[in-house]
Amino acid sequence: MKINIPTMLTWLRILLIPVFVGAFYWPENLHKLSAMPSHSVNIFITIIFAIASFTDWLDGYLARRWNQTSSFGAFLDPVADKLMVAAALIVLVEFGRVGAIVSLIIIGREIAISALREWMAGEGQRSSVGVAMIGKIKTAAQMLAILFLLYWDEIDLGSLGVFPTQLFGHALIVLAAFLTLLSMAYYLKAAWPKLKGK
Repeated sequence: MKINIPTMLTWLRILLIPVFVGAFYWPENLHKLSAMPSHSVNIFITIIFAIASFTDWLDGYLARRWNQTSSFGAFLDPVADKLMVAAALIVLVEFGRVGAIVSLIIIGREIAISALREWMAGEGQRSSVGVAMIGKIKTAAQMLAILFLLYWDEIDLGSLGVFPTQLFGHALIVLAAFLTLLSMAYYLKAAWPKLKGK
């Protein structure tokens, strides 16, 4: 396993997961796990998730720019992404900020498509289920929704009023779930000739 800066950033994203989850159970919330985290905790976990999301883009950018791509990095990067998203969704479900069905759709799709890609790679057909534009749009909606739902509290815009993060978070996570199903259908269609042959 070759260690370089892009790989270290990916490991950092994984190491941030227990920090991120642990922050939800700050001492002030331990007396009642169903209690909503305080505003300061919401801000902290939003910042942690934003940092992790930024490293997701940065490690890929640096790996390509510095020609430090590796098979291990290609394996670890999506694993880190899916662990972070799954952790966020599970905790958001526990605190009643997102529905369990929506979370199951998103997490289930990630597992299914990851397995499909690995199988297609073994068949020498990984490029046929490479990341498509619909997948990128889904990811953008999903990450933005999670950030809004983590922050939770309305943002005071002064004379412009308030920005309803809960409303936009819920709308975007539903959109992400819809795009999740749509993108899964797209990838399954792309893999169908190979699947049918089996």
